[in-house]
Amino acid sequence: MPAAYSHDLREKVVAAIDRGERKSHVSQMFNLSRDTIDRWLKRRETTGSVKAAQGYQQGHSHRVKDWQAFRAFAQTYGDRTQAEMAQLWQGQISQRTMARALAQIDWTRKKRRMATANETNRNVPLSKHN
Repeated sequence: MPAAYSHDLREKVVAAIDRGERKSHVSQMFNLSRDTIDRWLKRRETTGSVKAAQGYQQGHSHRVKDWQAFRAFAQTYGDRTQAEMAQLWQGQISQRTMARALAQIDWTRKKRRMATANETNRNVPLSKHN
C-alpha cells in the first residue's frame, strides 16, 4: 500500500485553494488528482484537519490466538486436509485462515507417497553404484 501524502503537502494544497486558486490549477501544480483535493477539503470540513486517517487498518482478525495449542493441534491432525483441519478447529475458521496459520508456524503441507534418497548421482557410472 502506498504511503499517505505528507501533512505539509496537504496544508499547502488546501492553503492554495483558500487563496483562491482554481482546483484544476492546484491539481496540475502539485501533480494531484482533483478527487484527492476534494477528499482533503471534505476531511477538513468534517474533522477540522487534513491529517491522514490512522489506525483504521488492523489486518486480518486473527482466529488463532494460542499458538502452542495450535502446534499441538497440527501435530495431531497433520495428516488431514486443510479443509478438514478447519472443521476440527474449536472456533469457526476458513480453510484459507488455516493455511495462513500453518504457514505462520512453518508447517509444511507437502506430502510424498514414498521416501526418496537424499541425493541422486546422475553422472556416476553404473559400475560405481554397486
